[in-house]
Amino acid sequence: MEGYTITEPRGDGVAVVQFPALAAFSEIRHGYSTREGGVSEGIFASMNLGFARGDDDDRVRENFRRIFAALGIPEGAEVFTKQTHTTNVRVAVAEDCGTGIGRAVPYDDVDGLVTDVPGLALTVFTSDCVPVFFYDPKKRAIGVCHAGWRGTVGGIAGKTAELMCRTYGCDPADIIAAIGPSIGPECFEVGEEVADEFSREFGESVILRSGSAKPHVDLWLSNVLSLKRAGLSEEHITVSGLCTMCHPDMFFSHRATAGKRGSNAGFLMLAK
Repeated sequence: MEGYTITEPRGDGVAVVQFPALAAFSEIRHGYSTREGGVSEGIFASMNLGFARGDDDDRVRENFRRIFAALGIPEGAEVFTKQTHTTNVRVAVAEDCGTGIGRAVPYDDVDGLVTDVPGLALTVFTSDCVPVFFYDPKKRAIGVCHAGWRGTVGGIAGKTAELMCRTYGCDPADIIAAIGPSIGPECFEVGEEVADEFSREFGESVILRSGSAKPHVDLWLSNVLSLKRAGLSEEHITVSGLCTMCHPDMFFSHRATAGKRGSNAGFLMLAK
C-alpha cells in the first residue's frame, strides 16, 4: 500500500513526512524529516539531523529541538541507533532515554531498535537508505530500522519484526509497517555483484535491467518481501514511494550530492 502526507509547516517552518496508517493511532508520535525548518546552512541546509557530518553541533541540537516540538516529542526522549550497515536490532529500555543528544550512545553496531516503553523516541538516520517503522497496536510495541543495501539483503526489516514477536509476544499479522523515503528503483544503480546478491535473496522481481547499462535494485520491494517473509500482511505495509535522490531539495541524498550532505531522520515514540 502506498500512502504518505507531508505536513504543513509547523512552528518554525518544520515539515515532516507522516504515514496515515500510523497517524491513525493517537498513542504514537512519528515522522520522517524533510529539509525544511532547520537552522543549518550550506550543504546542511536546513534541517540537518546528523552530528557526524561536519555541521555545527549547536545547530544540529536546535534542529532536533524544532522537529521534536513539531512532532510532540519531549526533549531528552531520544534513543539513537548506532548504524554500521548491520542487521543487529536492539531492545531499548527505560534507561536508554536521552541516548544520542544528552549523552553518548553506549553501544555499537545497532541498525534497529524496538521497545514497548512509552516515552522513548526511537531514532533512525538515512540519506538514501531505507527507514522502516513498525507498530503493533495490540501489544503496544514499536520498532525502527535502517536498511541499507547490506541490511536489506540481510533481512533487517524482517528481523526487526521477528524481535518484536519474540520480545513482546506480537503476532506478525498485527504489525503495521511503513517504508519511508529512500532511493527509488529507478535511481539505485548497482554493480552486477550486488544485483546478484539481491536476486539470490529475493528473486529477479527486485532487479531492473532494461534501459540502463547497469542493473537497478528495488529496495522498497525487497523490504516488502522481507516483511512478508516475517509474517506481516501486505495490506499492513505502506511504501511511501518518495525517492530521496529524485528530490534533493526535499531530502538529503548521499548519491545526489556525492556525500556532501546532512542527514534525514525518522522518529517513532509511544506516548506516555
